[in-house]
Amino acid sequence: MVQSLLALAPTLLVIAFFLLGPSNWSRRRSWARALTCAFVAAVALRYMLWRFTETVLPYPNDGANFYWVWFVFAVELLAFSEVVLFLILMSRYVDRSAEADQLARRFFARPESALPSVDIFIPTYNEPLDVLERTIVGALALDYPKDKLAVYVLDDGRRDWLKTFCEGRGAVHVTRSDNAHAKAGNMNNGLQVSSGDFVAVFDADFVPYRHFLKRTLPFFQDETIGIVQTPQHFFNVDPVQSNLGLENIWPDEQRLFFDEIAPSRDGWDVSFCCGSCSIARRAAVDTIGGFPTESITEDLLTTLSMLNKGYKTRYLNERLSMGLAAENLTGYFVQRERWCQGGIQTLYLHNGPLRGPGLSLFQRIMFLPMSWLVQYLVRFAVLLVPIVYLWFGALPLYFTNVTDYVSNQIPLLTAYFLLMLWLAPTRYLPLVSTAVGTFATFRMLPTVLSSLVRPFGKPFKVTPKGSGNEANLFDAYTFTWIAAFIVVTAAGLLINIVPETAHIEGSFSTIAALWSGINIVVLVIASLICFEKPRRLLQAFKLDEAAEVDGSAASLVSLSLDKAVVAVPTETRFKSTRVTLNLDGFPPLQTELKQVTQRRGDISRSGDRRRYYLHLHFDLRGFERDKMIIKLYTGNYSQDVPDIDKVAVSVNLLLRAFGRTRTA
Repeated sequence: MVQSLLALAPTLLVIAFFLLGPSNWSRRRSWARALTCAFVAAVALRYMLWRFTETVLPYPNDGANFYWVWFVFAVELLAFSEVVLFLILMSRYVDRSAEADQLARRFFARPESALPSVDIFIPTYNEPLDVLERTIVGALALDYPKDKLAVYVLDDGRRDWLKTFCEGRGAVHVTRSDNAHAKAGNMNNGLQVSSGDFVAVFDADFVPYRHFLKRTLPFFQDETIGIVQTPQHFFNVDPVQSNLGLENIWPDEQRLFFDEIAPSRDGWDVSFCCGSCSIARRAAVDTIGGFPTESITEDLLTTLSMLNKGYKTRYLNERLSMGLAAENLTGYFVQRERWCQGGIQTLYLHNGPLRGPGLSLFQRIMFLPMSWLVQYLVRFAVLLVPIVYLWFGALPLYFTNVTDYVSNQIPLLTAYFLLMLWLAPTRYLPLVSTAVGTFATFRMLPTVLSSLVRPFGKPFKVTPKGSGNEANLFDAYTFTWIAAFIVVTAAGLLINIVPETAHIEGSFSTIAALWSGINIVVLVIASLICFEKPRRLLQAFKLDEAAEVDGSAASLVSLSLDKAVVAVPTETRFKSTRVTLNLDGFPPLQTELKQVTQRRGDISRSGDRRRYYLHLHFDLRGFERDKMIIKLYTGNYSQDVPDIDKVAVSVNLLLRAFGRTRTA
């Protein structure tokens, strides 16, 4: 009993530290982050020293198992290296909003005639009009003097209908004779036909907020700033949110990077350009010879090339645009495989982190693609270790007793999970976050390995978006891998429960059984992501605004480019299904009433029905449609999930496992 309590003492110490320290500190304070990250690093170092001296070195050279022990330790050593870099990175935080306020007052004190000129680049290849129209209309609506602003639609698809659309809106339609060097080559061609002092880039599916330039341009008063990057936010749910049934209660997968990691990178002056939603100084782009074409991720390489010449990238963590997240798993993996391959390509390039001139040692280390190189190998090993033990009896370490294991590994896991919950309380849950990473492993690990062997073997691929996107129903490849691991893990447990077939014994068996159980739960959640749910082409924004329907007072509940949902008192009556909707700032909209519903919870205690929800459909064209785009997409509304309802997430995952969903 005493020995068990002593084994738990380090874990209790970790919990006490977080209860007395970080839980009472602001996570926005760099001193608090530095102290907390240093504590977690000390716990991790203690674990690694124990692993090496007590569980690796004592293991006898008995053949294959000896090499297996060293392989597992090598993987852990890689994981430890990545964790240390992550802790160093996250030990700082910077919020530049107050600085942006200060700089803007000075920058815009000058007369309009003295303001710099800005070109907006919208590179496109095969995106349909329902995607492009939002971006083009939003870019033209930017709050900036029109004689200082030009919007260039860089069309590598050379489409006549897009040229006609641009001419009707006042954007410049640009084509070239070939598609050499994909997006980077397209933007370099844009540089040849434009002349603005600054170049802002928005992918074809990203809509800038009207005040984007007001917030970003002032940073360029510092002549060493080459790029200002802003976060990417989305107006649709990504396939992880959708397929897990967690719409409205779980944030999109990229929030952890853009909301938490990117500001910390900026605190260390190692921010990097993410392509879309960024703005660059043309003189800096010219200095590096245009947008680099050597990598399929020209954005990251642009930052590195500018660092070679002494230019920095700044990160302003404000919602200044909205775009389309990958709409299905095909798009999800096209994106991530491109990012992974592009990051690994930088290792081989003259302007990358290993060979690029002008970089400090710290910058070189922080621009290594460690996350891509390590995380999927580690996740695969986590799944594999208990299987190898259950089936072959191969221990992953020289095992002494359970108390040693509890005393050294449990404190580390506790420290890491508590750190993440403190750093990113609205962006991270251990079980769900682990399941999402595990889901991606089976496609991304082969990409990592192939990119190391043939870094330039795959061409640039555009992420499919909008109505041109193919509908998927099921990711059979990933599901097959997940199902196989579940079956093999569960079977390994079963054969060792039955005395006649059991071939493992000893204290590690208990740990292996618990480890296997956790893996199975994680894999089951990951498997749910493989089943695609239907998507809606035009996403609706939740609102709470006054409206009128045929002169009767109503409340606007949600709105999209083709539909409004309004709430009216139950006594309201209409003469036909053709009704007029009046919205503030719009002429009366002629709509068709297609459905009347009543939501759960809209019944008073006396049982009276209080409100009906009218589903009104309309078809906007020309100027009216552009006006609706500006209303919906240029800064008035957001689809972000501000917090995580842990109970709702748990309930929805359970329901989703049985084929049902219930969203908030």
